[in-house]
Amino acid sequence: MKTFEELGLCPALRKATDELGFQSPMPVQEAVIPFLLEGRRDVMALAQTGTGKTAAFGLPLLQRLDTADRTTQMLILSPTRELCLQIADDMRDFSRHIDGVHIEAVYGGAAIEPQIRALKKGGQIIVATPGRLIDLKNRGYVHLENVGVIVLDEADEMLNMGFSDSINEIFDAINGQGEDGGRREFQTLMFSATMSREVERVARKYLRNAETIVVGSRNEGAENVNHIYYMVHAKDKYLALKRIVDYNPRIFAIVFCRTKVETQEVADKLIRDGYNAESLHGDLSQQQRDLTMQKFRQHLTQLLVATDVAARGLDVDDLTHVINYGLPDDIENYTHRSGRTGRAGKKGTSISIVHSKEKHKIRNIEKEIGKKFVEQPIPSSDEICKKQLYKVMDQIVKTDVNDDEIAPFMQDINRYFEYIDKDELIKKIVSREFGRFLAYYADAPEIEEVKEVSSKGGKGDKGGKGVQTDRQKRMNKAQRGYHRLFINLGKRDGFYPGVLMQTLNRYVGGRQEVGHIDLLDTISYFEVPEKDARKVMTQLTGIRYRGRIVRCNSEDEKTGKPKKAKRP
Repeated sequence: MKTFEELGLCPALRKATDELGFQSPMPVQEAVIPFLLEGRRDVMALAQTGTGKTAAFGLPLLQRLDTADRTTQMLILSPTRELCLQIADDMRDFSRHIDGVHIEAVYGGAAIEPQIRALKKGGQIIVATPGRLIDLKNRGYVHLENVGVIVLDEADEMLNMGFSDSINEIFDAINGQGEDGGRREFQTLMFSATMSREVERVARKYLRNAETIVVGSRNEGAENVNHIYYMVHAKDKYLALKRIVDYNPRIFAIVFCRTKVETQEVADKLIRDGYNAESLHGDLSQQQRDLTMQKFRQHLTQLLVATDVAARGLDVDDLTHVINYGLPDDIENYTHRSGRTGRAGKKGTSISIVHSKEKHKIRNIEKEIGKKFVEQPIPSSDEICKKQLYKVMDQIVKTDVNDDEIAPFMQDINRYFEYIDKDELIKKIVSREFGRFLAYYADAPEIEEVKEVSSKGGKGDKGGKGVQTDRQKRMNKAQRGYHRLFINLGKRDGFYPGVLMQTLNRYVGGRQEVGHIDLLDTISYFEVPEKDARKVMTQLTGIRYRGRIVRCNSEDEKTGKPKKAKRP
């Protein structure tokens, strides 16, 4: 393994890498840095996100920068504001011992005026999202006539997000600066996790005599990612998600959902059920999204429930799992999702929760990535409780004790516990830490096994008489000690778990305890303790929600249908 000195980096950059804790070059850095220092040929580099790509192109470009020239010499395009800021911060860290370096980040979703003021002072290296760069160029604040290097980082992500036209416009602007109206002499570097057809098209169009550098395997997710799936009925997806999370006590994951509505709904349910989760989707303000991503990156949030678009460019260390709450339609989206775990030589797991109609997608993805999915049964209550118990015991054993800190209190503590023997004390500690799981799984709803669907019709086929729809099969028996209620509001009314809780707290009073919530398009079911059922029905029936008169009734236990509403 070579050192950064052997790769040809100057002392100022080596000093920065030492201070940043870079012990030795990563494979992509070892392959790319010498090439960029020695040559001016275009580069097509295939490497997973999280493998050190920013340093691979950033360090040699900083060494080549003319610090005496205040004009824009290098342009780095990234798909998202988040990645744009991250690259700019990394570049500033790398250049901390080089005088006269001016790096500016420009991106959408933020006020443009501060970015204009910064550019007026000069930006030798501009890190940008395509849309905001074009806006600033059209306003006359970005000048591309001296750009000698353009980098497309996460090119596949940019193209998937619909930036193809913007990239064409940026290249046309640079190409048009030549005296003969043709392409000027500048270097193009493309970095991508996958070699999609769209990436190949852009590479053919803009790269000239390019060197292809592959780190890992083409079109394959991280080598250290295991791919597994759980087959469930659509109605049981959320229950399956809970069991999967509980079965992996140290999970740190992104849960990918297909829509903004589904994302918020799943996050609300997880939060209500006591999980450390937050949502990330396009309906949140940029400030909310920034705060959510910051908390997740700092491991203050354990589960991030997100849409594909919102999570693009989110680079987080040590993700243990990616959970697909249903498979994406596009295989490349699956590759991007799964590639967020198993980075930098660490193991990761991509889990998919699918129903029988999605099984063909599993097979298509297997063919594309060259890896087999492993089907696993949903963890049982006993298996989950054992995993959680081992976690509690491990945490207790590994707890660091500061003798000096607790010494002043030990006399009182010993006196308090002197009549409790060791076994009894251990039982109390474990019960306190472990009680929530024991209580839930003592009477947890069962997840029905999915049987293969016949392709010939008849019983078991979609057209057969023996088949029930998801709504017909929906569990209508409340958990023990709870009563199941019906309300005439659903998703189409903007009625979600968070709204239900707010409504109950407002009209029923206090913090109303709620069990399972089951949202449909136009109606909803929810459970409350039996002792509160009559009060909740009385207090909610007759109120107005967005102009509609609300009806809340008891669900008929026999038919699963709501009883006829009574006027208050």
